[in-house]
Formats: sequence, C-alpha cells, structure tokens
Amino acid sequence: MRTPLAAPGLLLLLAGTAGLCQALFSLPLRVSHPVAPGGSPPAPVVLRPGSVSRQQDPLAGEDGLALASDPVGTLNFLAMVENLQGDSGRGYYLEMLIGTPPQALNILVDTGSSNFAVAGVPDPDVTSYFNTELSSTYKSQGIDVTVKYSQGSWTGVLGTDVITMPKGIDGSYIINIATILESENFFLPGVKWHGILGLAYDALAKPSSSVETFFDSLVRQAKIPNIFSLQMCGAGLPVSGSGTNGGSLILGGIEPSLYKGDIWYTPIKEEWYYQVEILKLEVGGLNLELDCREYNADKAIVDSGTTLLRLPQKVFSAVVQAIARTSLIQEFSSGFWTGSQLACWDKTERPWSLFPKLSIYLRDENASRSFRISILPQSSIMRKFLFIQDEEFIVEVDGAPVSEIEGPFTTADVASNCVSSVSFHEPVLWIASYALMSLCGIILLVLIILLLIPPRCQHRYTDNDVVNDESSLVRHRWK
Repeated sequence: MRTPLAAPGLLLLLAGTAGLCQALFSLPLRVSHPVAPGGSPPAPVVLRPGSVSRQQDPLAGEDGLALASDPVGTLNFLAMVENLQGDSGRGYYLEMLIGTPPQALNILVDTGSSNFAVAGVPDPDVTSYFNTELSSTYKSQGIDVTVKYSQGSWTGVLGTDVITMPKGIDGSYIINIATILESENFFLPGVKWHGILGLAYDALAKPSSSVETFFDSLVRQAKIPNIFSLQMCGAGLPVSGSGTNGGSLILGGIEPSLYKGDIWYTPIKEEWYYQVEILKLEVGGLNLELDCREYNADKAIVDSGTTLLRLPQKVFSAVVQAIARTSLIQEFSSGFWTGSQLACWDKTERPWSLFPKLSIYLRDENASRSFRISILPQSSIMRKFLFIQDEEFIVEVDGAPVSEIEGPFTTADVASNCVSSVSFHEPVLWIASYALMSLCGIILLVLIILLLIPPRCQHRYTDNDVVNDESSLVRHRWK
C-alpha cells in the first residue's frame, strides 16, 4: 500500500534548531512500497477495512510529498503540532477516538511494530479501555492475534472500527484494531497510554502481513501522501501547562515550522522495521575500530517505542571502555561503568563537560557519503547510566543543544555493505520451525503406521531352523 516516493525507501533526518522543541533535528520517516525480506513481493492485503467519510482532500506536491504547512488548505499540519504527550522514558502517545459513540484513549506511537491494538478489558495498569460492546460500529473478525515485543507481549482478537483523531487528519476512518484481552509486562505501572499504534511496515503485522496497517489504511482512505514525520521533544521540555513532555506526529507530510536546516536521507535497508545501516561509532571523536557489521547485528532500527539507545553486547562493551578512557574523571568505581552504581552531583553543577560525546554515522542516500548524529553527554548524564538513556536527539539543556548532526563525510574507509546478507527474520524463523515440525510429524506418523500394520509374510520355523552345534553356521565357523 505504500506508493513509491523514490526508488529506495528512505528514512529522513532533519537538521535544524528552533520550532516547538527547540529541536536540533527530528526524526520524520519517509516510506515507500515495502519489499518483503528476501526480495519477494508482499502478500496481497485481504484484511482491508472499508472506508468512511473524509471531510477534506489532501494536498500533495508534484512528487507526491506534502512538504509544506497548509493551514487554509486541505491538509492542516499546524493542527497536528503538539499532538503527542509523554516522555522519553515511557513513550509518546496520541489521543484517539474509537468507536460509536467515540471512546477516548491514549495510544503509544511505535515505529517498531505494525499492529494497532488497545486494551479491551480492564487492567490494573491502565486507566481506560475500549469496550467493544458499547460501540455500534465495532465488527469482530474472530481472529486471534498475539504480538511479542522486546519487553512484554499481549494476546487479543482482531476487529475493525471507526477512529478519529482530534489533532490529526480530519474525518473518520475504518481501521483494523486488535482488542487486548491478556498481556504480560506490556502495560506498565504509571503509564498514561491505553494502546499501541504500530507504524512499521506490514511485514511485521500479526497474525500475517495481510492485515492492513493503520497508516496504510489512512493512505488508502484519506488519500494522503505516503509520508509521516515524528518529533519527540525528549526530557526537560514539557508541553505548556501539561506537566509532561510532548512532540508531534504529522500524518501526510512535514511541518516546516518544526525544524530548520537541511534534510538528510538514509536508505532503509529492508522494509519490515525501519532498518538502517550504521557505518561506525565514535566516542570523543575516536573511532571504535570495530567491523561495521558489528554495529548492525542483528539489525539497526529506528524505534520510537524504545526508551533506550540499545547496542549489541560487543559494541556496548567497547563504548563503555572508550567512555571510561576518555572521561576526565578517572576515580569512578567500576560499578559506575557497568551501570550498577550512580554518581551524584549537586544540582548546581554541570558534570557533562567531563564526558565525551557519542557519534553515530549513517550512510547517506549517496552511498559514497555519510553523516553523523552526535549525542552530547548532557542528554543523559543526569539520568540513569550516562550514555544508554534515550534516543531523543531533539532537546536542549539550559539553552544548549544536546545533539548535533553534521556531514557529509566520505565512506572511503568503510565497507560497501555493513549489513550481513544472511539475516534471519522472525517470519523466516517461524516458517523454518513449522517446516521442521511438519517433517518430524511425518516421520513419526510413518513409524506409527509401521508398528501397527502386521507383517505380510511370517516365517514358520522348523527343526532345521534351530541354530545348534550341528548347524551350518557353527560348522562353517569352526572348521
């Protein structure tokens, strides 16, 4: 369902400052027609909800991109500004009205999954849930669905219903929605959201990629350009008067007032997650000198639902060692570097000047160039364990930016491909496991049949068949 906007799928990174969050840059995502892992075409979409009314037609540029705000036209991006609330530790959520009459729920925005799901029964960790019995427009499809995340899982039933977004695209739309009936470590104590909005490709949709995703349904029904942009304002910048942090989810384009500077593109390596290619990491300007494939093991993805900058174990260890070497404070105990101990300063101090910055290099759409995102130590030093706190690159501390984006740089010193050609995706593993189970079942069935069917030929023994001292076997053996 994603209309090709360019030859490859691209993730775009916007350099700039100012705007709602005083952002150094934000993370809009540019998407195109998904190619299933391995290069095979995607499965046909069969679970496609019908359409409802739409009040306005979208504005698209000549190339299919809506790159400008249009407050008096057909897509009002300014109306979507500050439509997210939350924080970098617990996620960012969007208010959504579901069903008829509408039930208001807060929905976590997650680019690391593809299902739209809401709490369907009371849960001690959520304040509201979607009661399907109260909605005259809800239709159950009777299909069980289970989704597992890096933390937590849920099981529910697939259905469809009408949704509207108070600070989104005008109109009402019928969307595939899973009602969560059971969950484990999914809804956490203190969270203010009641469901999850998966914005990744349909290759990740459960129970199969035939389930049309939320954003694909919007693109088809609202006829908006196939692009959305996501801004997360990070720690320390609450939405005015709300006491929480916020951001913006712009559906159908990019709001220019939210950024300044150039737009950087990095290719999406495979369209399931938003998988990108990391070329190298630097700590304090020094290259870690690891094989670039280590940075992408087993995948490097942009995931708005993850609260940490997660690294492979080998890369994590190298980063810790590099920070320990380059830190201006050498008397810290080993427990600080392993995350088992905290270091405390007076609130009037600014200790981040004692630590180095972490720079991540991504390949540009021009494969011979790269650009880097640098996370400055003040983005995390005052919270948790120094450098593994957030992926929020878009805030300021005391008026100073906590991140930088720079480029271009040459890729002459980097391998032409840092992503392993052999990658085992979850769908492939499931297929392989089912194939092995089927083979074992067939072998077991054959063995059972052989045991139950009586032999066709039975030999009747005679006196001549008895092996004794006079038998030919003994005689020939001892002669």
